[in-house]
Amino acid sequence: MNWDQGFALASQLKNSVQRVIIGKDSVVEQCLVCFLAGGHLLIEDVPGTGKTTLAKALALSTQLTFRRIQLTPDLLPSDITGAYIYNQKTSDFDFKKGPIFTHILLADEINRATPRTQSSLLEAMEEHQVTVEGITTPLDDPFFVVATQNPVEYQGVYKLPEAQLDRFMMRISLGYLPPEKEVQMLLDQMLQHPITTITPVVGKEEILELQRAIRHIKVSGSILEYIVALGDATRRHGDFLLGASPRGALGLLRTSQALAFLRGREYVIPDDVKELFVPLLSHRVYLKPHLKVSGLTEKEVLTALLHEVPIA
Repeated sequence: MNWDQGFALASQLKNSVQRVIIGKDSVVEQCLVCFLAGGHLLIEDVPGTGKTTLAKALALSTQLTFRRIQLTPDLLPSDITGAYIYNQKTSDFDFKKGPIFTHILLADEINRATPRTQSSLLEAMEEHQVTVEGITTPLDDPFFVVATQNPVEYQGVYKLPEAQLDRFMMRISLGYLPPEKEVQMLLDQMLQHPITTITPVVGKEEILELQRAIRHIKVSGSILEYIVALGDATRRHGDFLLGASPRGALGLLRTSQALAFLRGREYVIPDDVKELFVPLLSHRVYLKPHLKVSGLTEKEVLTALLHEVPIA
């Protein structure tokens, strides 16, 4: 696959998802950036804004398998990873794979699951494998987790721990549509949902080729220094208890390469890094308690910090 073919395939994939998620082109682009960069995505928004639809539209636009898990407090880790079941015919235990054995996994309302169940996703998200009863089973590539959570619901939910949050490459929100786009959405769904008309535009091997191609997007030494300087600035910033991890810097590199690719460039520019800085790091840094009480947010501090760090 040459560059032109890769750019064309990526554009087809973006256009396919945008047919369903109208008025949110930048959000769709960020979702694809995360997917093609080989990361995992956390979508944090109120109900009814299209979080689940976005994940389904992406899955249907590819020839990849898709599974959805509705997270609840009574869900067990084995309900996600699978378990060994006794087979009376063979007098042995057979491994029954759980829904995590798929290409695209939608973990709906992830913060409703207990910490023990949430942790069952950690190994899979980082190492693309699942260990049950001491036996490790690899997951098929690509493997992409899209998790959703409602940020304004506080009863019956379990806050995601830092280790879990750090496994997500990006955290985004869709937000409400502008009135004119909401009218268009109503018209589009008058007779049937547009998602029912989606057909696959890329296959599994093509997705893997695109993910490999992204790693060859050129990144200059000055861009690498800029990425490291941004991450280091979060660790030294007086407002943060905890700054961005090295995994965050690597994620910023990979997503910047993916964004450049989606926009038809074979090289990363500083604006790619700047555009992804907040959605990539806002869930990896933590404000001091007295600042949170005052109403300040991580996004606001990161946005201001972005203007303070010079480009190398």
